Amino acid sequence: MDWCFMSALWYLLPVYVAFHFLCFIFADADLTLLRASLIGHRPETTLRGLVVWVTGASSGIGEELAYQLAKCGSRLILSARREQELMRVKRICLENSDLKDEDILILPLDLLERTSHEEKTQTAIQYFGRIDVLINNGGRSQRSLCLETSVDVYEALMELNFLGTVSMTKQVLPHMTQRGSGSVVTVSSVVGLAGAPLATGYSASKHALQGFFNSLRTELTDYPKILISTVCPGPVQSQIVNNAFTEELSKPVATVGNQEHKMPTSRCVRLMLVGIANGVKEMWIAQQPFLLFYYAWQYAPTFAWTITDLLGRKRVQNFKAGLDADSAYFTKPKTS
Repeated sequence: MDWCFMSALWYLLPVYVAFHFLCFIFADADLTLLRASLIGHRPETTLRGLVVWVTGASSGIGEELAYQLAKCGSRLILSARREQELMRVKRICLENSDLKDEDILILPLDLLERTSHEEKTQTAIQYFGRIDVLINNGGRSQRSLCLETSVDVYEALMELNFLGTVSMTKQVLPHMTQRGSGSVVTVSSVVGLAGAPLATGYSASKHALQGFFNSLRTELTDYPKILISTVCPGPVQSQIVNNAFTEELSKPVATVGNQEHKMPTSRCVRLMLVGIANGVKEMWIAQQPFLLFYYAWQYAPTFAWTITDLLGRKRVQNFKAGLDADSAYFTKPKTS
């Protein structure tokens, strides 16, 4: 009997390996998240009725989060600096879901104004009575070379992306520990796991978030019902490049290329909600070959450095030539 069992395992092993290999080749998320999307809890069931606070909700990933959460039946707190844009997002949420006007609170917020975060948090709690999920999505990217970048830009990136997020988390977390449950979900990046040229400050801020939340997670072992989750997207279609910092605080990005080669925002957000619904602690979300890049950095860093150097050199060359640093990987620039 034991021999038959071992023989069966021997024959099933290649099938198991082949299945996971095929999943990886065609996947746009890590295997844990992919498995959850196939056989895990559905966001429409798990997130219905929960109070979800989304920062950076006026555009990009945050805006799409609002739309999909509304369809799931979540009650929403939408925050960003631009109140008119938040009102627009709320209107679309109401038009495309069963939510009522009172189910969505517009709460303008600036991550840099940390002294206001306590008051904003109390307003949110008083309005709904609780906060079930905080999604730290607000922040800005960077497109500039280190040698040309002002230290003021690095300071601004750390103040906004790191300290602003830490401040919001510290305001909401005591409420969750008192209740004994909740989720803090933070949008990091692939550059929170690996370095990338033209984003030294942005990458540093995301590395800082990874370290902070990995450490925080271990501090909360006495609260097993509190999820600390980080999301590491690769290139996603959004306005993050348009609003990126450059070498000077007030200088806009010169060239924003075509976004079509990047992952659709709707797909990225769907995977995020699957991860939240299934308690995934870290989510890798990217189309190939970017997902392979995640795995290389995790399991074969020496090989990953070689690939990074090659791609990084091309990225810097494109940037210096006045091309979009991202889209020039996939499209040949027109020459006269």
